Amino acid sequence: MVLKLFGSPQSKPTLRVAHILKEKQVPFEFIVIDSSAKEHKSPEYLKKQPFGQIPYTDDDGFILFETRAICKYVAAKWRDQGSPLLPDHNDLKATALFDQALSIEYSNFDPIVIEILMEKMYKAKFLGQEPDQAKLAASMEKLGGKLEGYEAILSKQKYLAGDNVTLADLFHLALGSMLAEVADIQLLSDKTKYPNVARWWADISSRSAWLEVQNGI
Repeated sequence: MVLKLFGSPQSKPTLRVAHILKEKQVPFEFIVIDSSAKEHKSPEYLKKQPFGQIPYTDDDGFILFETRAICKYVAAKWRDQGSPLLPDHNDLKATALFDQALSIEYSNFDPIVIEILMEKMYKAKFLGQEPDQAKLAASMEKLGGKLEGYEAILSKQKYLAGDNVTLADLFHLALGSMLAEVADIQLLSDKTKYPNVARWWADISSRSAWLEVQNGI
């Protein structure tokens, strides 16, 4: 039975999962959930995803939600096909560095980018509000400080967990691409301030599997 992905065609979390499925060359059936019609809040949907969020997957009856968990499951189940996105599970140090890199994205990138997008995009689009310029400036400064840490790491190695690309790198693409879409926020491509971050971002954001899904499924 082919894996089913339930989500929205333009949802960045959905695209994160679709990207990894493409990287691993895993066929899947995409089931569209109309978030504008609140289908993700329906009783039937909530039986599968109790938080009413998208996406979730159904792998022959095995239901899984939370994008990072889904992607790790996919990368582990189909470890021997497509792009190798996990460290050797017998290599304790490589696994520890991978877990460290996962934590970097989850703690030092994701929440700050969400803060920026909230002020720069979401408030105007969904709430009809003007951005709080002080909050936006503070979040931008915070992200700049975090990217200095990224720069230090990436000056010594090609990717966040070492010299091989992993899920930890690719998890940045969903929100990082939204950040890059905001015309005056190009920190990830700033070769003057963060040359190694810019090199890394150009690398991961040009992967063919990401280019297939970046504009929607």
